Amino acid sequence: MDRQQKHRWIFTVLNLVMLAALLYVSSRAGPTTAPKEVSYSDFLNELRAGHLSEVQITERELIGVLKAESTGKKPAAEQRIKATRLPGVDESLLLKDLEDHQVKFEGRIEQTSWIWNVIGWVLPVLFIMLLYGFGMRRLAQGGGALTFGKNRAKIHDESTRQQVTFADVAGVDEAKVELEEIIDFLRQPAKYQKLGGRIPKGVLLVGPPGTGKTLLAKAVAGEARVAFFSISGSEFVEMFVGVGAARVRDLFEQAKLKAPCIVFIDELDAIGKSRSSGRAIGFSNDEREQTLNQLLAEIDGFDSSEGVIIMAATNTPEVLDPALLRAGRFDRQVLVDRPDLKDRIEILKVHARKIRMANNLDLETIAARTPGMVGADLANIINEAALLAVRRGGEQVEMRDLEEAVDRVMLGLEKKSRVMSQEEKERVSVHEAGHAVVALSVKHADPLHRVSIIPRSIGALGYTLQLPTQERFLMTKPELEDQIAVLLGGRTAEEIHYGGVVSTGASDDLERATALVRQMVTRFGMSDPLGPLTYGRSMAGQFIKSPFDMEERNYSERTAETIDDESRRIVDEIHKRVAQILLKRREPMERISLELMRKETLERAELDQLVAAAEADVPAEVART
Repeated sequence: MDRQQKHRWIFTVLNLVMLAALLYVSSRAGPTTAPKEVSYSDFLNELRAGHLSEVQITERELIGVLKAESTGKKPAAEQRIKATRLPGVDESLLLKDLEDHQVKFEGRIEQTSWIWNVIGWVLPVLFIMLLYGFGMRRLAQGGGALTFGKNRAKIHDESTRQQVTFADVAGVDEAKVELEEIIDFLRQPAKYQKLGGRIPKGVLLVGPPGTGKTLLAKAVAGEARVAFFSISGSEFVEMFVGVGAARVRDLFEQAKLKAPCIVFIDELDAIGKSRSSGRAIGFSNDEREQTLNQLLAEIDGFDSSEGVIIMAATNTPEVLDPALLRAGRFDRQVLVDRPDLKDRIEILKVHARKIRMANNLDLETIAARTPGMVGADLANIINEAALLAVRRGGEQVEMRDLEEAVDRVMLGLEKKSRVMSQEEKERVSVHEAGHAVVALSVKHADPLHRVSIIPRSIGALGYTLQLPTQERFLMTKPELEDQIAVLLGGRTAEEIHYGGVVSTGASDDLERATALVRQMVTRFGMSDPLGPLTYGRSMAGQFIKSPFDMEERNYSERTAETIDDESRRIVDEIHKRVAQILLKRREPMERISLELMRKETLERAELDQLVAAAEADVPAEVART
């Protein structure tokens, strides 16, 4: 039973207890209808007339209950009358009258009746006060209206057994070096204060999503053994103006009490966007701006010698307000970039420690197959491999599980249940064979690894997988042209095999090839008519990009026509070269296509055997590319 359910049960039991007490008090207090007061003589007349059914004799009063027929109508509740007893008068006659008229009578002593009267008034008040106090406490604990101004940061300290250290973070060696100074200051602040040095107040972690910025901030706190306040920027903003600023104040007040500590604000851009961008179009967010102003004031309001270090993370540093990034605030930016091959190997080793792995795993091959992936993607691959191993009944993760996990993450699930007609299957095999032959023929293509015509859940009916031998940070014009040639290989193979009749299967290849050609012309200055200039200004973020990102056009219509003409010229030239390659190596292409129809998936060794066997059957001058 969780805490919330426990409180609900306690509240229900208290309600039942208070209700039972109220019912008991009501029963002891007697009827709630007040009796009508009459004179002593009128009371005797009612008694002698036979109108009373019972009489109650107390020390001071006579209370009688009238019969229903004596009132002339049926009352909604019993009607009573009362009379004050006469002091010093012998009431033997009264008793005789009661006996003669067979009226039931009883006596009652009123020594403690005042206690029940007091309880009858006090108990309901206590019940209301208890209900109110309990409800207000629940509002305060549950994040209701009374906690609008309280920060919602999660606090990690020694009591929470925060165990994340640099040993749990891999692939960010440069960022670790930058943050070592922060850790050393938190451990030995006197060493810096002795020389009058001042550690930066704010450290901003920037980089693509999934690179481990939040994990790195936790590791800094774990290495320094200090408290760690973690909160998202969106948790400061509410629908009520002023709430965010109040939460910022409360956060820094708590941080100063727990100093030395680290305050980490994730997704800083949620409250730190530039204030000028909204005003330019006549719109502003008062709540977000007040929160940002309060954050700036709090950063200026304390000295880093107090032991409070502010860390933040964002994927879009270009949208942050300049006031946040000036000296004295977030004046140190640490780049947490995508890992290279060596870093990916280290990241895979860190995540593999938590999984039962086979001894013969080649993590370097897996790292080579995942260029561009970040730490979150690699962790997902290890987890997918473990799930695949469990699904097949294995006791440990093997290399085949990792290979399938990479395919699943990059290409989607296998759709073996998708039934293609024989004609469609043949066309797909020809298409993929064209990609494979061109990849084996051009000089600068990445090494071919596998070809398959098994459909995948991402919509691909087949795929040709290439593995780069090393990380590339620069690409030359011939390398880009060879990459485009491989993309056009499938479409060109269909043209040759089917006599110019093409299908829709090359849409993704054409889209990627077009994007590369446009970048060659407009970004990389690889067109002689346009020269070494860039055309258009990308509006995409530094670390977050999308195929639908907008572009600001800064060139004329005439230049736009030239860009279109140059893009078409480059594609036409590469297309002609690809057609020549496939015509010269048509026999290997046909054999690969037939083998794909039979086996559906071919590895590199099988492809080399097929190409060698095909070229051994044709004249050397035809096989030479």
